Amino acid sequence: MKYKICIFLFLLLAYANVFAQDTRLIRLVDYVDPRIGSEGLGRVFIGPSCPYGMVKPSPDCTPRPNSGWLPMPEQVDGFAQVHVSGTGGGPKYGNILVMPFGKGMDRIKHIDYRKEEIIRLGYYSTQFRTSGIRTEITTASRTSFYRFTYPADSLKSLAIDAGFFLGESPVPDTREAQQFVGSEVQIISDHEVMGYTRIRGGWNNGHAYTVYFYAETDRPFVRTATWKADKITDETSQYDSHQKTGALLCFADADSGGTDSDVVQLKVGISFLSSQKARQNAHSDIPHWSFETAHQELLGQWEKLLERIEISPRTSEAQKRMFYTALYHTMLMPVDRSGENPLWADDEPYYDDFYAIWDTYRTSSPLITLIDPKREVDIVRSLINIYKRDGYMPDARSGNCNGRTQGGSNAEIVIADAFVKGLEGVDYELGLQAMLKDATVDPGDRHEAEGRGGLNEYLRLGYVPYGIPRAGNRTVEYSYCDYAIALVAKGLGKEKLYRHYLRQSGNWKNLWRADYEHAGAKGFILPRDKDGHWLDEIPFGKSEIQKPTFTYTPVTFEGPWYTPWWNMFFYEASSWEYSLSIPHDVPGLIEACGGSEAFEKRLDTFFDQGFFNVNNEPSFLSPCLYHWIGKPYRSSDRVREIIDKNYSDQSDGLPGNDDSGAMSSWLAFHLMGLYPNAGQDYYLINTPLLETTTFRLDNGKTFRIFAKGLSEKNRYIQSALLNGKEYPYSTIRHQDIMKGGELVLEMGRKPSEWGRKLQ
Repeated sequence: MKYKICIFLFLLLAYANVFAQDTRLIRLVDYVDPRIGSEGLGRVFIGPSCPYGMVKPSPDCTPRPNSGWLPMPEQVDGFAQVHVSGTGGGPKYGNILVMPFGKGMDRIKHIDYRKEEIIRLGYYSTQFRTSGIRTEITTASRTSFYRFTYPADSLKSLAIDAGFFLGESPVPDTREAQQFVGSEVQIISDHEVMGYTRIRGGWNNGHAYTVYFYAETDRPFVRTATWKADKITDETSQYDSHQKTGALLCFADADSGGTDSDVVQLKVGISFLSSQKARQNAHSDIPHWSFETAHQELLGQWEKLLERIEISPRTSEAQKRMFYTALYHTMLMPVDRSGENPLWADDEPYYDDFYAIWDTYRTSSPLITLIDPKREVDIVRSLINIYKRDGYMPDARSGNCNGRTQGGSNAEIVIADAFVKGLEGVDYELGLQAMLKDATVDPGDRHEAEGRGGLNEYLRLGYVPYGIPRAGNRTVEYSYCDYAIALVAKGLGKEKLYRHYLRQSGNWKNLWRADYEHAGAKGFILPRDKDGHWLDEIPFGKSEIQKPTFTYTPVTFEGPWYTPWWNMFFYEASSWEYSLSIPHDVPGLIEACGGSEAFEKRLDTFFDQGFFNVNNEPSFLSPCLYHWIGKPYRSSDRVREIIDKNYSDQSDGLPGNDDSGAMSSWLAFHLMGLYPNAGQDYYLINTPLLETTTFRLDNGKTFRIFAKGLSEKNRYIQSALLNGKEYPYSTIRHQDIMKGGELVLEMGRKPSEWGRKLQ
């Protein structure tokens, strides 16, 4: 009998060991699907990238799309090294194009079409239909790694185009279009090419930026050519004369023959300082020629970050893909360019491609704070240092240039969020100076790039009057930014400043037209002129003779067809949306709307009549507003409904521009059952869509959310325990999460009285 028991225990242990090994083989990176959000409105980047990586190589299918990529059967111009993810507006980057080809050393363009395509985290592959060439891509932080496999009977050639970029327009200074400035290319050995491209403009209408490159192959060139404009020559270099340049390279078959003779590998180092720095990046980032090693190193970086949040193994495969892809999208931008700043040299972190903080402050920054707080500290330090060196913090920044502001000076909310959550290593006194610069110094004709446009009027009148672009949402957002200043001032012991900006944070009320009714709701943020008059009719154009007008209502999105969308009263949303976007004073908003009962009816109208816009950030907090009237279960119902109707694990699985991870991070928070009110130190608790979520915190502790009994029917929180003690509140403080422990949510089939108080 003892013998049989021993055999049984041995087999049990062996099975457990095998099961444990199998479990370890399941990596979180395998749940990331870069295709999610790549089609439809999402516009996410599909190529390989390191976390916050400076280099983002992927196919460029046309000069038009922001991410460079379009689904088959669109043409492929080549593979550029620098891209953005999920953005709207005009394109940016698409620099240093490489393109393998099988014939055509006598021409510059080698457009081809994809026969097939593989897209995975850290890896991209395609085979061309015409040439039959297979291209595989992985990357390090500042160096792209390519593996080209040519058909055996093919000419093995490669083009490096230093003149290509996205969003080209034949018209000089076209708004939001990139414009060519100059380029240079030099073949320096039978393995190496270096040079640069210089481009200006793009979405932020920025100054010229220069992308330097160093390209190295593992096989020697046996024939080369270079071009300038449309002329190809045998010269080995083309100097910058404000014309597009590039190189054509041809390789011989390897002497040994076999499969390897058909393979050429390429590393492209990128720098914003010099070609020599690009060379150093290439050699230090990837000091070997093993494509598989580079790929696995990249996956290892992502795995360490994704492990910071562990979800229930019983989660559906679709939700696992949605969740971990959302985390991945959140950590693509902003881009870490520390040590790569061409404008100044110091030891502070430097980040670029804040594209844009107006989008990301609400959810992306708070999510990074939970996953990787040290990274968020570096990002905040970078914002403050940009103020120190450039004069203003950005609301958006790309190509080492501030621009464009969309509403508030929202870097202030990012600083406040870090401050109230206790992130260490930030000079908050200097940060407060940066915030006060935004709040006190009008940027004049630089208002589209930085600071607060219409600030003088805002300070004098208490609102931004109609006639100044984006007057409505600027007033609302400046009020919130003022509240962020008040919080930091109070925490730093500056009581007078605190009281001043707390009062000023109520300025949104100066555009609240209390007697205006629409669709059964009363009170809206509406246009008001500099003399204090409410405007029912808005001028149609600028004629001084006929002075035609059109009626302005809370659902007006556009003015006359010839009115620039950038100059509307509200930016990218209606009054219905912005009139509910007062995240720092929801109790005051409820009072202005006529009390809790009227507010609930207003919210129901907002969602049920289609005034809610799922694909844009001004409405991000709106589904959770039921919390403030003691009905968090209604918030949870709205959130679930929104996710079910608008999100999926498919290529069109994001309902709007991902905006550097903003749309994805909104989803990630709600899957976990938490939602931040950015710039403040708490999270709203909703019904999770995940049974368990475990945060592996940077301080070594863990915090677990357990939705006990969660199912499609058991979707309402009945009660909660925080570390074993009854927890009646529908919010949880950041510091309570950082202490570690467990939040247990007892689930049931019907709404309960739990969570009637926020805390």
